[in-house]
Amino acid sequence: MAVTRISDIIVPEVFTPYSQLQTEQKSRIVRAGVLVRDPMLDNLLAGGGLTFNVPSFKSLDDDAENISSDDPSSSSTPNEIGTAQEVGVRLSRNQSWGSTALTSALAGADPMAAIAANVSDYWAIRLQTAVMSTMVGIFADNDAAPSGSEHTQYDLTYDIKGGSYVEGVTTFSAEAFIDAAATMGDSSEALGIVVMHSVVYARALKNNLIDFVSDSTNGAATRIALFLGRQVIVDDMAPVAAGVYQTLLFGAGALRLGVGTPDMATEVFRSPDKGNGGGLETLYNRVEWMIHPVGHKYAGTAPNGGPTNATTSNNLGHASSWERVFPQRKQIKIARLITRES
Repeated sequence: MAVTRISDIIVPEVFTPYSQLQTEQKSRIVRAGVLVRDPMLDNLLAGGGLTFNVPSFKSLDDDAENISSDDPSSSSTPNEIGTAQEVGVRLSRNQSWGSTALTSALAGADPMAAIAANVSDYWAIRLQTAVMSTMVGIFADNDAAPSGSEHTQYDLTYDIKGGSYVEGVTTFSAEAFIDAAATMGDSSEALGIVVMHSVVYARALKNNLIDFVSDSTNGAATRIALFLGRQVIVDDMAPVAAGVYQTLLFGAGALRLGVGTPDMATEVFRSPDKGNGGGLETLYNRVEWMIHPVGHKYAGTAPNGGPTNATTSNNLGHASSWERVFPQRKQIKIARLITRES
């Protein structure tokens, strides 16, 4: 009797891009537009190196305009447009699965698609975890007193957690949310996406603060949650500690995503001695990402393989790993509301 094995159906050159595409389609932060794929970052990852210079232009200075004159001897002096040096960092990650863990996937009508679905579910979660860890580091940097003029301390955050829980004072509310968005001044409407923990979302629901609209994309009717016209992503990866919750606000494209293809991104290895000689196949899958918060640079010393999600030195969640290079608050399309819910 013929037996279908993973190595019979996985073609790395086909499986790798298919799995990458499914990962992005399943990632809520990608679908909502928070994390936007950037071909320039893809190209950087195609070369060597752990960190990459990402040049960008600053906004024009708000200088007074010239008054036109009929005096031919007077000339205007052109102004310059400033530049900022953002720095991105390579994240090289991998995971492996034994064939016994994918046995049920092999029963699918399209075995390779079924396996890819399992793998992409995993990577979609890990991508969102890396994004949340990056945001922990970005806000930790913003909480710290700047060494120069790169940012104003706490200008990304509105904090009402207080020293202890007080119903209606330290808890999530429309008023507090508006104040958090207002850290962007007259650009507050640019923050059109909200990531909140399910505990915060439950409070918003109980207070009748959530609206719903129907979406029939791809023929599947779903409900999209809205808060004050902004799309809501409910995710328990939103930072929480000891009853203190962080609700994150994003503008479209606040973070850029680069996707690389490592050497041997997908391979299957057979161990004939495993299973007491019955054999075991292992699927290895590797990814390379660059998650780049616009207006910032990675300032840590990247270890080989890139930083982890940890809050320790040189990793994504540490304050010293990030430095803001866009000093203007309105150029940074993120904000944070901190509440105490219990």
